[in-house]
Amino acid sequence: MTHAIRMHATGGPEVLQWESFDPGEPSSGEVRIRHEAVGVNFIDVYHRTGLYPLPTLPAIIGMEGAGVVEAVGDGVTELKEGDRVAYAGNPPGAYAEVRLIPARRLVPLPDFISGKQAAGMMLRGMTARYLLFGCYPVKAGDTILIHAAAGGVGSLVCQWANHLGATVIGTVGSAAKAEVARANGCHHPVLYRDEDFVAKVMQVTAGHGVDVVYDSVGKSTFMKSLNCLRPMGMLVSFGQSSGSVPPFDPGILSAKGSLFLTRPSLMHYTEAREDLLAHARDLFAVVEKGVVNIAIGQSFPLRDAAEAHRALEARNTIGSTVLLA
Repeated sequence: MTHAIRMHATGGPEVLQWESFDPGEPSSGEVRIRHEAVGVNFIDVYHRTGLYPLPTLPAIIGMEGAGVVEAVGDGVTELKEGDRVAYAGNPPGAYAEVRLIPARRLVPLPDFISGKQAAGMMLRGMTARYLLFGCYPVKAGDTILIHAAAGGVGSLVCQWANHLGATVIGTVGSAAKAEVARANGCHHPVLYRDEDFVAKVMQVTAGHGVDVVYDSVGKSTFMKSLNCLRPMGMLVSFGQSSGSVPPFDPGILSAKGSLFLTRPSLMHYTEAREDLLAHARDLFAVVEKGVVNIAIGQSFPLRDAAEAHRALEARNTIGSTVLLA
């Protein structure tokens, strides 16, 4: 019998319970994989608390993992037993030693990427890819603002955007995180507790504003993020670690310079199989070339998932966090 982290109710980290779990045999179109490592992301916290409701309880959360194929169901032709694979996105269920998952959601893992690396990069890396190429096409000469610049997504966005030739401004919570962000290509780290990031943006851009803001923080940064944009700039709101953004009058977007706003999801950008493979292919390419380095800041045993959540919510993490199965 294998084990999984299951939750029978929404709430704090204590609802994450280590239990015996039998995933069963793969149905048509499914694959059973044995995890090597599982990624921990803020969407897992949202599922745990009920902010993003799950269809049923009890449930196994987790949207990202890497491992080895144990068995394949009828109709699966792209994968076979023993293949190394990784994934990010729906359906949830990653916090398990072994799980079933639709084969179409899996990506073959190249030899130069370890399972631990993959579990720390698939969701964040493909998110960085759609942020920089899908939501707003970042190019040489652009100036961007990325919040949580030393975090899992932020560190990848900094590296990739710097490679593209953009000037990167990033908010961080401590001097140590500022050094991490700087090492990852953030040209202007801003300690948001000590300095007004809007003022810093205007100083760096000579009052013009940035082309795009990538905001995963939400409630506490949203309005100030709008104030950082140039006329007709883009705010990409892709998370809400500080809470949901309150309702607002869309006329504000006009008043502040005919601004654009999007609230994207990786699940939509990678829903089509060809789009999923394109995102993964581009991510693997920049990792292989050394353009993007995957920093696993901390790891926990799978059974200690609650401790990983506590660290993430307390902002005591740097880079990616993984659970080792």
